[in-house]
Amino acid sequence: MNTGAQIPLSETLGKDVADRLSAAKLWLVSTTSPTTCGNLPYLSTAVYALVPLVTPRVQKMTVDRHWRLYVNATWVASTDIPVIAAHLAHIVWHLLAEHSARADDMQVTNSTATQWTAAADATVAELLGGLATGLSHPLDLGLTTGRSAEEYFAKLSGLPVAPTNEDPDRPQRRSSSEPENGTPDETCGSGCDGQHRDYEQPFGAGMEGVGDADADEIRRRVAIEFRDHQVMIGAQPGEWSRWVAAVLDPVVPWTQVLAAAVRRGVGWAHGHTDYTYSRISRRQVAAGSVILPATRRPVPEVAVVVDTSGSIDDGLLSQALGEVDGVLAGLGVSGQSVTVLATDAAVHEVTRVSSGKDARIAGGGGTDMRVGIAGALELKPRPTLIIVLTDGYTPWPSTPPPTPVIAVLIGRRSSELPASPQWAQRVECVPS
Repeated sequence: MNTGAQIPLSETLGKDVADRLSAAKLWLVSTTSPTTCGNLPYLSTAVYALVPLVTPRVQKMTVDRHWRLYVNATWVASTDIPVIAAHLAHIVWHLLAEHSARADDMQVTNSTATQWTAAADATVAELLGGLATGLSHPLDLGLTTGRSAEEYFAKLSGLPVAPTNEDPDRPQRRSSSEPENGTPDETCGSGCDGQHRDYEQPFGAGMEGVGDADADEIRRRVAIEFRDHQVMIGAQPGEWSRWVAAVLDPVVPWTQVLAAAVRRGVGWAHGHTDYTYSRISRRQVAAGSVILPATRRPVPEVAVVVDTSGSIDDGLLSQALGEVDGVLAGLGVSGQSVTVLATDAAVHEVTRVSSGKDARIAGGGGTDMRVGIAGALELKPRPTLIIVLTDGYTPWPSTPPPTPVIAVLIGRRSSELPASPQWAQRVECVPS
């Protein structure tokens, strides 16, 4: 770690230079005219979140994982505002795309950091177009456009990468970032390739920076504004369409969603209590001759309505039923509290089971889950949670049932699954 203290830019540079950095940010996010400003308003949240620090150890500007912007004061003072703005746009996209964390996932080391930076820069160049000052476009590198940094990296580095003897837990610094002759760092910093530099400051302990939770919120805001902006001016490159989807609509494994929904439903039932005179209340001593009822917590009763129509995917149905079985077993809901109703256009089998594999599945005709839900509500005792496993191509009750319902929609693609009622907790069961 460099022993020289790093001081915030505004306390180190003259007012003119500090103002130039502010002017570059304003130029970048202004929308007055695409020919006289950056016209990238969606980046305002991100660029104004950067924490500037000054150091002669960088040639222009770099960034670390915690949104600290390391700048060379001489370069800022002598460079045109649009050029500074272009560098800001380039470097902040490394943070928005989490290129440092993705470099970790790709096991980028000192020996492969150059290829990773070129790959990440290529995706940014494709997005920024004419504003991508000094960056190589994928076509310049002989690469197909619209791909991810990981795909470009695989091409540029000739993956698979041979294992190294470097300790993965030890912070790494690119050997080319600070040559022995003291040449300032010409790279983008650890915010791009994940390799620690000696001049980068530790996070915390009085050193400002952006934490992980705040960074995620910044990405979410930028993704919303970026998506709206691109609708007005045209489609964005494929990599950045995927980035928007990943930030705003993260893909969570359906098994986790299903498990959480079932746990919530069972927990709701566990949380309800009822009164009984079959045993004495613990407060009876204080009540004298007045008989007080005790409270009891009912054991959850779960009904699983299984769509057995001819259109259901049997493989995914078995997997979904197994997941429900596993979650209920893990929650301690006994088999005597689970009833499976095999349903197509009618209820064919009603089985009280100790395990999902014991259920008798019959049917194969049309689809009407309304009769299955109605059959579940007629059970004695009435279930406290109804789980419906279906492909979704079914009529639903016109009014919400008196019992919570989890609708597990089973299909090959989420885009092909039909709508489900608002009153049902929706879980999409699709192949990973």
